Amino acid sequence: MTKKVLVVEDNELNLKLFCDLLRAHQFAVEPVRDGREAVARARDFTPDLIIMDIQMPHVTGYEIILELKADEELRAIPVMAVTAYAGREDEERIRAAGADSYVSKPISLARFMDAVGALV
Repeated sequence: MTKKVLVVEDNELNLKLFCDLLRAHQFAVEPVRDGREAVARARDFTPDLIIMDIQMPHVTGYEIILELKADEELRAIPVMAVTAYAGREDEERIRAAGADSYVSKPISLARFMDAVGALV
C-alpha cells in the first residue's frame, strides 16, 4: 500500500523539490502551501507522515505541530520538521513540541529520504 505524505511548505521551490522527490520514491503526496490549512488537510488526507516547514507566514510550523499533537485523531502521525533554524535550542524546542524528526536546510536529498524512511 502506498504511503501518504502531507508536505506543509510555503516556499514553492522547496515544495516542488520535496513533492517530486517523494513521488519519485513512490509516495502519494499532498502539498499544502498555507500552514493555516495544514490541520484540516491532515484530517482529510490521513497521511502516514507530515513534513512540516517551521518558518512560515501566518502560522508557524511549531504552532501547527502543537495543534496536531493536541488532536486525538492526528497526534499519532509522525512529523518531520524541516527548517533553516539550525541552533541546538531550536531543535530541542521543536522536538519538545512533538516533532519526531528534525532536518535542517539546506537539505541533503539522501539525508531527507533517510529521515522519511525512518518514520514511515
